[in-house]
This record gives sequence, C-alpha cells and structure tokens, in this order.
Amino acid sequence: MNNWFKRNGIHFAIIGIFLVLCFLYFTPAFQGKTLGQADVTGAQSAATEINAYKAKDTTILWTNQIFGGMPAFQLWAPYKANITTHIIHVLKVIFPNPIDTVLLLLLGAYFLFIVLKLNPWLAAAGAIAFTFSSYNIIYLVAGHSNQEYAIAFFAPILAGIILTLRGKYLLGGSLTALFLAMEIRANHIQMTYYLMLAILILAGIELYHAIKTKTVSAFLKSLAYLGGALLLAVAVNASILWSTYDYGKETTRGQSNLTQHTTEPSTGLAKDYAYQWSQGVGESLTFLVPNAYGGGTGTEALDQNSETAKAFINKGASEDQAVQTANKIAGGGLQGLGTYWGNKPNTSGPWYFGAVICFLFVLGLLIVKNRIKWWLLATVILTMLLSFGGNWPYVSDLFFNYFPLYNKFRAVESILTVTSLCFPILAFLAIKEIIDTPDNAAIFKKLKLALYITGGLLLVLILLPDLFLSFRATDQAAGVTTLTQALNNDNALAASVSSAIVKDRIGLERADAIRSLIFIVIAFGVLWAFIKHKINVTILSVAFLALILIDMWQIDKRYLKDENFTEKQESNQPQPREFEQFISGNTDPDFRVFDATATIKYDMFNPFFHKSLSGYSAARLKRIDELIDNQFTKTLNHDVLDMMNVKYIIYADPKTQASSMHINPTACGHAWFVKSVKYAKNADEEMLAISSFPPKDEAIVDKQYSSLIDTKAVKFGVDTSATIKLTHYNPDDMVYTTSSSSSQIAVFSEVYYNKGWKMFIDGKETPYFRADYLLRAAQIPVGNHTVEFKFHPVSYYAGEDISFAGSVLLVLALGYAGYAESKKKKVAKA
Repeated sequence: MNNWFKRNGIHFAIIGIFLVLCFLYFTPAFQGKTLGQADVTGAQSAATEINAYKAKDTTILWTNQIFGGMPAFQLWAPYKANITTHIIHVLKVIFPNPIDTVLLLLLGAYFLFIVLKLNPWLAAAGAIAFTFSSYNIIYLVAGHSNQEYAIAFFAPILAGIILTLRGKYLLGGSLTALFLAMEIRANHIQMTYYLMLAILILAGIELYHAIKTKTVSAFLKSLAYLGGALLLAVAVNASILWSTYDYGKETTRGQSNLTQHTTEPSTGLAKDYAYQWSQGVGESLTFLVPNAYGGGTGTEALDQNSETAKAFINKGASEDQAVQTANKIAGGGLQGLGTYWGNKPNTSGPWYFGAVICFLFVLGLLIVKNRIKWWLLATVILTMLLSFGGNWPYVSDLFFNYFPLYNKFRAVESILTVTSLCFPILAFLAIKEIIDTPDNAAIFKKLKLALYITGGLLLVLILLPDLFLSFRATDQAAGVTTLTQALNNDNALAASVSSAIVKDRIGLERADAIRSLIFIVIAFGVLWAFIKHKINVTILSVAFLALILIDMWQIDKRYLKDENFTEKQESNQPQPREFEQFISGNTDPDFRVFDATATIKYDMFNPFFHKSLSGYSAARLKRIDELIDNQFTKTLNHDVLDMMNVKYIIYADPKTQASSMHINPTACGHAWFVKSVKYAKNADEEMLAISSFPPKDEAIVDKQYSSLIDTKAVKFGVDTSATIKLTHYNPDDMVYTTSSSSSQIAVFSEVYYNKGWKMFIDGKETPYFRADYLLRAAQIPVGNHTVEFKFHPVSYYAGEDISFAGSVLLVLALGYAGYAESKKKKVAKA
C-alpha cells in the first residue's frame, strides 16, 4: 500500500493543487455563498411545487406549477435506481456549488491527458486550459449546471475509448460505460449529441487506420467492447432516456399538431429559433483575442478616457454623467451600439481558448505525427462550421434538414464546447512531440513558423485592426436613429457617439491582441529555452502550467467575479407583490393565475408564488405552446382562461404600468359536466373552435375520440343537480367524487398527457380522452362514483427496474476490470 501511494504521489499532489485552485478562484463558495445564476432562478421557479413535496419526503413526477401542467422529468426526478445519481449526490454533498463541477472538469481532463501519455505537470496544465476555457466559466455563472456536468465527462469518455482502442478492452470499456453513464445522467442530450459527432469522426479515422495496417480484427474487438459500454450506459439511464424519448415527441421539439395558423415547423425547432445564438465567422478570432468582438453584452466598462465618454464630455456633460451614459449605451442599452458588436441577440462573453493554446494548436498542426491530429482537425473544422449556424448556413443547414435529431437543438454555438477540448489536446500533444523528438533543428523551424502565423495575425490586429474586422454591428444604423431621437434629434452627437463606440471597440480589441501577443512570445521563449537545453522537462511543464493558468484566470475573472456570489439567505426568489399574499390566502389546492404583464414562455417570477399558465422551461408541451401562440399572443382569450381554471388575472395599469390583480368570476373550476359536445375534424378545427366558445357548457372534442362517447347513454343538461368535486389533490394523484342521475361528459381543468396518466372509476381503469385542445375529459356513468387520475408512466417505473439491473452490471464490470488489471500487474512483476 505504501508503494502504491509513493508511485501515485504526484497525482495526489496535483489533485491537491486543483483543490487549492478551486479554493482561490471560488473562495466565496467555500464561505457559504452561492452564484446568483439566472437560469438557476428559472429552474427554481419551475420546481416550486416539486420542492414543496420533496420537503414532505414525497416524490411527484408531474407538476401543475408551470404551463398549466407538465411532467417533471426534465425539471427533476429522483432516478434512485441509477447508480450515477448517488455518485453525483455524494459530490454535491462534499463540495459546494460550483466546485463539484469544476473538479469534475479538472480531473476528467487530467485523466485524458495522462492516458495520452503526457507527464503529470503537462496533463495538469492541459486540464486547467480546458476547464478554464471562458465558456465553461460563463456557463457556471449563467447556471447551466446540467450542461456543465455533461461537458465535464467529455474528456474521461474519450480517455476510456482511447484505452479500449489501445487494447485495454475490459478496463477501457468499463470506464467508458461509467463515464458515459454519468454523461447521460447529466441529462443534457444536446451536449452528448455533439460529443457523439466527434466520436463518430474518431471511429472513422481509426477504421481507416485499421484497414491500412491490417488490424481490422483488433479494431472490431474494440468496437464490440465500446458497443457493450454504450448499451450498459444506456441501461443504467433507461428511466431517463425512455421518459425523455416519450415526452420529447409531445414537446416543442416534437411534431406540430397544427397545419394552419402556426409558425411552428412540422417537426423539430424553427430554424430561426435554433440558429438564434450562432457564432459569427469572424467572431472565431475570440479564440485568440477575447475582446475581438467587444467582449460580452455589458461586461466591458468604459471609463472617462473612453471615446464614448469623451463624446458626451465634449458636449458639456460632467465626467460622471458622461461615464454613466457611455456605459448605459455600451452595455447594450441601445441596439447596435454596445461594445459587443456581433450578431447574437446578446452574449455573456466570448469563446476564448487561450492565446498560448491557440499558438500551440497551430504548432501541433505542423509537428504532431500521431493520427489523432487528423481526428482533432476534422472535429474542429466540423464543429466550427456547425457553430456558424445562420451566419454561414451551408453545412449547418445540411445537418439541420437531414441529420437525425440535429433540428431538436438550439443555440448551435454551444457545439464549440467540443472545439474547446480539441484545441488543448492538440496543443499539448505538440509539447509532447517536442519533448520526444531528438531533431531539434526541424522542430525549431516549425516553432518559428507557428510564431509567424499567430504572431503575424496578432500584429495585423494590432496595427491594422479594421483590415479584417468592421467593428460595426449590423443594426448600428438603427441604433443611431434611436439614439438621435433620445438626444432630441441631435444628429451630430448621435453620429459622434456611433463613431466613438467603434473606436472603443477597436481599443478593446487592440489591448487584448497586445496581451495575447505577449503570452505567445513568452510561450515561444519557454520552448526555445527547452530546445536549446537551457531548461529541463519539469521546468518546461511547470512553466506552461503557470503561463496558461495566468492567461485563463485573468480573462475568466471578467465574467465570474466575487460579486457574482451572494449570501445563501439572499435567495434568488423575487419579492412578492402586494396582492401575492391575498392570492396565497386562497386554500383551494388547484387553481391557476395568469399574469398578462409577464412574458409567458420566459416567466421566472409567477411560478414562485402560484400555479401559472406561464413559466420557464424549454421542454414545455407542444400543445401549450400552440395554445399560447394562438390564444394569448394577439388578444387575450378569456374563454381559454376560464377552461384552465384561472381564478386571478394580473393586468398592468395602462397609465402607471403598475400591476393589479383581478378576480375571475367565470373560472370553470376543477371539473364540470358540459351540456354538449362539438366534434372537430383535426387540431386546426379544435384551435379555431376554442377561439370563442362557452367552456362551461360545451366541450370541443377531436372526432378520433368519438368512440369513447356513448351518445345514447349521455343525457346532456338533463340532470341540473349533477355534481363533480375535487376531494384529494396531489399533482400526480387527483381524486374526484361525482353524483348524477344520468351519464355525463366531464371536463377536467388538467392538461392531457396520455403517456402516463390513467383514469380509474371506482378503482377500475377506464378510458378518457382530450377535450378543448388541451384538457382531459371522460364519460362518467350514472350514480355516485370516485374518479381518480394517477400519473404512473411506464417509461419511469419500468425504466427504473432496467436502470437498477444496469447499475449492478456496471459495478460488476468495474470491479472485475480492476481485479483483472491488478492481476496483470502482479504477473508482470513476477
């Protein structure tokens, strides 16, 4: 045991360094503070009801808190049978957020670089380069927790695959299964999908090599073990994947129900929506020069020496007023006039991979002989082309239109997370090549060439910045028009400010270009010193670790500052308005609130306090999306509010814009018996019919459900004393009592979702159907009955059984792999 610790002492030392880095960089997290993350706030509001039941030690798989009701799969579910759930839980208990994620990024990348046979110090430098790539930090600030967890397992998955391809079939396969299972459990399919594209390219290159070297049988054996790893990882996550698959078909990413009066595509996301955050072609210069496009929206503060501030000072404004106004404009207060001048609606910051990493990446293209170079280059080219989205759509459109599942994802620039791993891999393979190559003269020539390429580009960006870049936003002219109006038609001042902001953008770019050039020159100097035998491998490695850490640390601190952390008691939950307490005083367990002042599809506020028709989730049901677009966008359909049992409506006062609450006396309640049924031929007719109808008296039903209504037995409107009441409320278990002297059609103000909801009348499962485009309805027999709706999705419960079996097999595979490797080492020593 002592020998084992001695052999691995360097690894433990580096893990200790990683912990120290986390402590120094995220000190407020260790002091009990938390990141005030915008997306986390949205997730918390969506999960308000889920968390309330968790506090009572009750799991619910359906919530009525947002968008009228939806499955909880994409918000939260326990997935207790999945072993990776418990691994993640342990990490989160031990380390405060976001330290757990950062450590996973560091350790996963370190493992990959060790597998690539780098010495530990270089491997640590590579791990730091990837982990502190700017968008990993930006995602943490934004609260993309699941996304970052998924990214954290990119590197160890690749390490497991490489081990398997090298012939360590059992060890590599079992580790691939573990890390892929963790990847899938992160539940960010978009990131996993992008990684799979890179793995497909790797498989293609390895197949070509196998054919060329006549080692196809060994390659196929590796492929078989990796196929087994994939199946095992899928089995471990069966509950998540099955539930997501079932639910995905019914969400905004599924097929459209409407053929008319809709802007939605027939399947997948609308292209404009998917491409909304696309990387600019020229914006890729930010890999090397972070402020090439002006930084993030509102992240670059201007001082009194800025050209924009001077434009106002020259017009007589005080220095403080000028700086304040300049920063309001530069921060994105006016379209086209912010310091960020790219095509994205807004951005938290640039994709910065590091000046040193970019220099070494170019060097790697020149000197690395390993075939892995061609995989990295092909992956970088593809991911960059796809990241351009609408800015250069030729390749992206092919994938969007023809490649399976690609049109389900938005913010296509996020594929650059794969690029951000490829860059440091090739960069550090370049250093390894220098260390391993005895021909220093040939290496030095290519080292100088890499300096000329990257340094030359930077010199152009410093001396002639507008040779490649315009520094003008596409909507700058519109911004000038708006500014002119705001300045009481002072055209001269508006034009002066526009010119000044361009100069400030150039200043930001030039300062960072000079900075990057300095880092590259230092990196060149370190490599020159090594080639000339003035320093050894250890000093070389530690020097690059320090250089890269300084480079990335400085830039990342622009986007994650100590001020981003807040005291935990300073909850992200917004403060209630005056009437929230009045609404919360209503003891009815199941009614809704509609806030006409909120952005319905991006409402992070109301779900904190009420069950709402609005909310914040990209995985909302397609039908609620279509309902919102058709019934609430142009005018407010009061009939639809009534059928959704909206008891309170919040309006804005047209004069003061202050919010005021109004009681809705015509809300239909939890459930009711209708006096008639009107059949619709399809979804378009349904949507048209509910545009104006009496929901309390009439149900609009698709004709496909006509067989579930016994028109001979139903006596519409005959029994005026018939009753139906909600007697028990649990989001996924609702009980009603009914009483009638004749069979009736009941409509329930609950969202229809047939992949899990079952209805029971007096304990016997009975069919139900959809009415009024979105709601549940059923024929209730004569007499007194108990009607129960239970949410019991097979995808979750049967999936959990499969997950448990998969988890057991995974543990056994890992245990046996560890035993086999240990046995091999003992045999080798003997």
